[in-house]
Amino acid sequence: MKDLHSPFAGSYAEARVKFLRAATDAGLSIRSHEHPERGREGETLAIDVALQGPKDAAAMLVISSGCHGIEGFCGSAVQVALIRDQSWLDQASANGLAVLYIHALNPHGFSWLRRVTHENVDLNRNFVDFSRELPRNLGYDDIAHLAVPPDWPLSEAVIAEAQRYIADRGFAAFIAALSGGQYHHPQGQMYGGQQPCWSNLVLRQVLREHARDVEQLGWIDIHTGLGPCGHGERIFFNQNDATALARTRSWWGPAVTSYYDGSSDSAPLSGNLWCGIRDECPQAEYTGIALEFGTLHYEKVMLALTADHWLHLQTATYPSVASRIRQEMIEAFFVDTAEWKEAVLTQTFCAAAQAVVALRR
Repeated sequence: MKDLHSPFAGSYAEARVKFLRAATDAGLSIRSHEHPERGREGETLAIDVALQGPKDAAAMLVISSGCHGIEGFCGSAVQVALIRDQSWLDQASANGLAVLYIHALNPHGFSWLRRVTHENVDLNRNFVDFSRELPRNLGYDDIAHLAVPPDWPLSEAVIAEAQRYIADRGFAAFIAALSGGQYHHPQGQMYGGQQPCWSNLVLRQVLREHARDVEQLGWIDIHTGLGPCGHGERIFFNQNDATALARTRSWWGPAVTSYYDGSSDSAPLSGNLWCGIRDECPQAEYTGIALEFGTLHYEKVMLALTADHWLHLQTATYPSVASRIRQEMIEAFFVDTAEWKEAVLTQTFCAAAQAVVALRR
């Protein structure tokens, strides 16, 4: 894989410039949806959308980045690398196929080095029906005080209580409680919100503009932070339906995992982004994966997230402490080595090519 480093960026602002320049140079149609707040460097924040191929295409592949903010360092680079690659552009455009690149679904989190939106919402837990009673995560209720501790570093008492919970109920139950999504602790981790957040509403608008008449809709949503370092787990990104799972595995191979059957490293989640796809594009046969690249050991990732949530609630803290926590967040979701970057680009190019073949078929 050539040119490993240049698609990657050191900040959201740099990533956005690279994406827009690549899309402009490739002659793609671009639409930007500006965020109401500014970034960490005072920069404009936006969800930028670039369309390759005809607007009335019957088949479309969507490649999205930055659902979880800081994970955009990986996803943005993947999008830039694809758009810069002429052989990919030619392959993807054949037979009237359209490719929609959605850059930085959560630009605020990307810029501010957080996983959540400016509303402290986990975007991939926000696509629920807010007119109904929201799901209650009783497991999270039990550990809410551990997920956002009063002090940092963690006290011995907090560590001991977490260890007792795991010993009593098992590590899988702890992870399910912590990461499955919750709707009753607004300052907590994996908070799904009480209403559709800004990114949710914009994504729905994008889908109405670009995919309302699409018959076949493929989706690759890029994530990081879960699983073995450099491995791209292809996680079934759809409702619990055997036919949809079989179709997804026919696209991307039998290694596609699912949290419905326990084969995925991911715990079952509520309010997934794919629920919005289903709502806005009911006419389409939808097939999607979350392509999740491993970084650090899961415990280190969760500690980084816990520290980040603690930091967000502080009115004052030592700059060195804040700087260290932000650096640990970057390291939890992005591995700055040639080997990791090559693994990410190689596996994503492969998954994208497989989707194109399947959509043509």
